[in-house]
Amino acid sequence: MRDILLESGYERLLMTPGPTMVDERVRAALAQPATNPDLDPDFATMYRDLCDRLAKIIGTRDDVLILSGEGLLGLEAAVCSVVEPGMKVLCVANGHFGEGFGRFVEIYGGHPVYLRGAYDHAIGAEDVEAVLKEHPDVRVATIVHCETPSGLLNPVAEIVEPLKARGIISIVDAVSSLGGEPFHADDWGVDIVLGGSQKVLSAPPGLAFLSVSSQAWEMITNRKTPIASYYCSLLPWRDMWVKSGVFPYTPSISDIYALDEAVSLLLEEGLEQSYARHFRMAEATRATLRAAGMDIYPQPGAEANTVTAFRIPAGVDDALFRKRLWDDEGVMIAGSWGALAGKIWRIGHMGANCRPEHLMRFFMSFERMAKEFSIPLATSVSQAFASFL
Repeated sequence: MRDILLESGYERLLMTPGPTMVDERVRAALAQPATNPDLDPDFATMYRDLCDRLAKIIGTRDDVLILSGEGLLGLEAAVCSVVEPGMKVLCVANGHFGEGFGRFVEIYGGHPVYLRGAYDHAIGAEDVEAVLKEHPDVRVATIVHCETPSGLLNPVAEIVEPLKARGIISIVDAVSSLGGEPFHADDWGVDIVLGGSQKVLSAPPGLAFLSVSSQAWEMITNRKTPIASYYCSLLPWRDMWVKSGVFPYTPSISDIYALDEAVSLLLEEGLEQSYARHFRMAEATRATLRAAGMDIYPQPGAEANTVTAFRIPAGVDDALFRKRLWDDEGVMIAGSWGALAGKIWRIGHMGANCRPEHLMRFFMSFERMAKEFSIPLATSVSQAFASFL
């Protein structure tokens, strides 16, 4: 069936929460002739300009770097560069990636202090205050803005406030939110913000980017122990790129061309317009699923606007349903992993995916597949989605 769809021009549709679909302009940029990025001054100028435009998306005047590696590289690089052996690190862990930060802390010799919470509830400032009273020697904190495995959004501005008051360096994973959710790093006082190419920006996977505050640079440069990596260390970027405009290793030039075009697309639309689009599509998606009798996973008020997670109906084979949706309809959605594996489905309405025509096609396909699997729907999801737009 999928072959027939593709032959008729009915292209595959990725409705996953990253990697996302890639716009034709971005794909064309990826195919540009490559130069030598280590020696070409025009590339260095373009790279610096791209960093400046990424800073607008992050909401910062701090240094911005682009690393050659998938978004997870940014998380590890931040921890590797900041955390020293024996250092206490508060890990806000109400999701899969929050827990993962703690594992990075352990790898580099730190002691994670976990602030755990239910995966369907956001963490608040009062929760942070309580832990810091018990552990006043915490020096660094890690936070995940959007937990894509559960569709949850944490209130970063609120969480960072008690950290900033104590001089604690904050590291925020905003990989799945930047560009689709408001983020104001400087106004909120976030020290290190982490992003990735393959989420809201809808470029191919392969690049991580991050901003680093002067306070974070001070902690990194005044370490008592050497950083246990070169590729994951941010120090070479400060000593070579920030100071002298020399790259510490050869950048992934074609991926950077693609990211540059993806950032242009987002800024041409406008950040406020992008936030509004993501909010509208998320609200319509959640309203449609609720009208059909589906159970949204995160608690009201904790839902992200870039991904919707909802519980898999009882008795439905998660993997088989998604396989059939992909094979028969050419539409891909995601399950989850870890504690939520086999329990929820996730729709990624972020970046290039976040368009009414794409979501309408998903709901039409979902409706047909629900009938095949005898999933009772309280209403026609395609009609409901149209009514909520």
